[in-house]
Amino acid sequence: MNAIHYTRGAALPAIMQKRIVILDGAMGTMVQRYKLTEADFRGERFAAHGKDLKGNNDLLPLTKPEVVREIHEQYLAAGADIIETNTFGTTSVAQEDYGLQDYAYEMNVAAARLAREACDKYSTLDKPRFAAGALGPTPRTASISPDVNDPGARNVDFDTLRAAYYEQGKALLDGGVDLFLVETIFDTLNAKAAIFALDELMEDTGERLPVIISGTVTDASGRILSGQTVTAFWHSVRHAKPLAIGLNCALGATLMRPYIEELAKAAGATAISCYPNAGLPNPMSDTGFDETPDVTGRLMEDFAKSGFLNIVGGCCGTTPAHIAAIAQQVSAYKPRVCGDKFFSNLVSA
Repeated sequence: MNAIHYTRGAALPAIMQKRIVILDGAMGTMVQRYKLTEADFRGERFAAHGKDLKGNNDLLPLTKPEVVREIHEQYLAAGADIIETNTFGTTSVAQEDYGLQDYAYEMNVAAARLAREACDKYSTLDKPRFAAGALGPTPRTASISPDVNDPGARNVDFDTLRAAYYEQGKALLDGGVDLFLVETIFDTLNAKAAIFALDELMEDTGERLPVIISGTVTDASGRILSGQTVTAFWHSVRHAKPLAIGLNCALGATLMRPYIEELAKAAGATAISCYPNAGLPNPMSDTGFDETPDVTGRLMEDFAKSGFLNIVGGCCGTTPAHIAAIAQQVSAYKPRVCGDKFFSNLVSA
């Protein structure tokens, strides 16, 4: 592996050698607590927009930035080293559903700036904080037909995804992120479009940021939706030389455990990230999921004790209380040991 010279986020690999790094929890779960109305999502700027906007959390950096800022700060106060930008669905492809594709760049820049400001507020010499530009999978899939009667049909192609991810990555970069997180991958071809776009962007700009890649095992088969096992998924994306490879969403920690173990073995020298849901969905729960912070914390302690983790956080149903519990429970354990040369090949420019 040739040395990778990071121009941003360069301090992160050194921290990862010393301790398990803490990622934040769910943005959507926290947004739900604010009980925002259609008018809140629209704000004055989009009051006359022709489509319903409630539920489009990615618009909030423009219309309710104080909500996003407050959520970021709650996760940082809980101990998160890395917070994700509120941009899970902020590609032009995803925003077409709301008729807001022309605002995607602006939304990403605004979200990145909010995360950057929050990180700067909470960073200290002993505990720097990092803003991760989140790139979600989009609601479309390049590998799977949306029509059961036409297996060859597709509702998006690679070049369209690549262009959308390039625009998103550029906006996140302009907004000040430290690293990129390609997450909740259910289709490896979508992920490849994002990886290609980020490589192209970093080549064009001269910036080199760490990239974390996180797939999603959708059921008990141990495969992502487009059909690959986690081992096959790793071999499909390993060329990207990510800072970490991992899994998130879809499953709680208990069900995710064998797949994280498999990935940790398959990925060998590469760092591992893991941020599961707070157990199974439960509409009677305050968060919509079963696990309390104490339960999630103890489950992630087992992952740390077993030597699986370099980066750990939470996905759907997790809150700042969950992240605080995880941080406390894993603090006694050393990070997963990567290959001898893995971290030494990640250096500042």
